[in-house]
Amino acid sequence: MNTHRFHGKVVLVTGGGTGIGRATARAFAREGAAVVVAGRGADALAGTVELIEKEGGLASPVTADVTVEEDVVRLVETVAERRGGLDVAHNNAGILGRPGPLADLDTDTWREVLDVNVTGVFLSMKYEIRQMRARGGGAIVNTSSNIGTHLRKPMLAAYAASKAGVSALTRAAARDHIGDGVRINAVSPGASDAPMSLLPGESPGERGERLAPSIPLGRVGTLDEIAAAVLWLASEEAGFAVGHDLVVDGGASA
Repeated sequence: MNTHRFHGKVVLVTGGGTGIGRATARAFAREGAAVVVAGRGADALAGTVELIEKEGGLASPVTADVTVEEDVVRLVETVAERRGGLDVAHNNAGILGRPGPLADLDTDTWREVLDVNVTGVFLSMKYEIRQMRARGGGAIVNTSSNIGTHLRKPMLAAYAASKAGVSALTRAAARDHIGDGVRINAVSPGASDAPMSLLPGESPGERGERLAPSIPLGRVGTLDEIAAAVLWLASEEAGFAVGHDLVVDGGASA
């Protein structure tokens, strides 16, 4: 049952074309928000908007690359111009990078993962906070991961380092800007029903069989479960949560 917690709110979701970003954008729209989805793929964003509109929600796309500062400036300005401001941001854009042992990790992959996952969140927060601060406040939720601060896995050094960076950056920004009325937290999902968790050529069923033994709950998370955590952190119900990193991983890092 929808609660309309975000009725009249303007929400920006980066990485909104697929996976967690798409699920979160749909969830915000179901609860009354006007949603702007951003990402590099225009077709994927259009697909998200279409799904939201079919459910009776309000959404629009903006093609942008969060690693390009000019794109991020344009994105936040477009949201403010199109919807009259910005109340909530879910900074979800991220990549896994090509897995491999650290000694064999090429420098370009390292830089790309850090650029998207850490610099992209930094740039997004920088301009979102400025917009929110000018209007008296807002809420930001960054997508980190249980891999990083909470858990390490072989062959994912760049990803782990980047997501640990997101967790630390979230806490630092939260302390810097709670006095401005901007409340900042992170969600750290474990393996979920998203394309990023699939190996090349792997089916969802095969993924479940591969990952279930490492998850105490015995399954991967649903996208709706991750979206529910994001919406809680962004809502007034979580008004006393500041700089929190909410792990949602079925007990994998417990």
